[in-house]
Amino acid sequence: MQRRKFLRSAGIGAAATAVTSAVAAPAIAQSTPELNWRLTSSFPKSLDTLYGGAERFAKLVAEATDNKFQIRVFAAGEIVPGLQVVDAVQNGTVEVGHTASYYFFGKDPTFALGTVVPFGLNTRQMNAWVTEGGGNDLLNDFYKGYNIHGIVAGNTTAQMGGWFRKEINTVDDLKGLKFRIAGLAGNVMAKLGVIPQQLAGGDIYPALEKGAIDAAEWVGPYDDQKLGFAKIAPNYYYPGWWEGNAAIHMFIGLDKWNALPKHYQAILTAACADSNNWTTAKYDTDNPKALRTLIASGAKLLPFSPAILEASFKAANEVYAELNAKNATFKKVYESMMAFRKEEVLWFRVAENTFDNFMARQSAANKL
Repeated sequence: MQRRKFLRSAGIGAAATAVTSAVAAPAIAQSTPELNWRLTSSFPKSLDTLYGGAERFAKLVAEATDNKFQIRVFAAGEIVPGLQVVDAVQNGTVEVGHTASYYFFGKDPTFALGTVVPFGLNTRQMNAWVTEGGGNDLLNDFYKGYNIHGIVAGNTTAQMGGWFRKEINTVDDLKGLKFRIAGLAGNVMAKLGVIPQQLAGGDIYPALEKGAIDAAEWVGPYDDQKLGFAKIAPNYYYPGWWEGNAAIHMFIGLDKWNALPKHYQAILTAACADSNNWTTAKYDTDNPKALRTLIASGAKLLPFSPAILEASFKAANEVYAELNAKNATFKKVYESMMAFRKEEVLWFRVAENTFDNFMARQSAANKL
């Protein structure tokens, strides 16, 4: 009796298992498709932190999907030039672009807000605005008009003010200067008489060497040392007031993004967050050592004068007023960012800046 009952139950169990397997296998296959994507970066392989962030992103995606989702990374120029990344994603040449949004402000100045604007947010404030301040939604409402979905995937932290052949002591010294500078900062500098030039990272040194430009800004000591600017333009200025941070994006074709299973979207988002954290940490680690090396090799570290900073701040606000008057999309995103900036700066004045300034004084007194 018990034996017959067991056999009947076993038969039912076996049948149920067979049915479950028949249904589950295709369902699992559909939810974890094997994908092979291509990613084009705006950065050369020599910039191991910026380009390395894309490699790290692709590696994490592969590991999290048991190698079912493969993303092959290409440096600037291997598929398209560094300043054509958005076009390559838009037209489906590649599935992913790794770039700085502000490179494409010529299409619409709102692109600049995805990276940084002069006298805008610092690194932590940018991450806070994007993740908790509504910035991500506002930016992606804009990006979808270009058939892309954006995810922040890196940050260079506050940048340096660049390399100049001659010292810049007054606002008048900027007039007629051919300066490689990206994003809306070029518009601001133009108000001060600068002739802005936008060049991809790999094109800057040759332009300096040939005299096509008089000065150039890139990121900070670690990357600048690799690119060799000090050999030609030894005057190294700070701060890079146009880049209190510089967010890096992964731009994914909107149709490709929408077609992904939700857990694949979650994996891409998590991999971008990891790359964002890693990139920031690596720059914070490597920049101090590189700055010491640059100074020891002859670079002359100089601050922008208060007069230059004040004139630049005034010019920046003029640029924003002009853009707000004629571009409703820019105004919507800009006003959100600036309202967030106002609150954040008040808070940082209380705690962060007070602590940082005290520690800076201890450093200046050789007490650290």
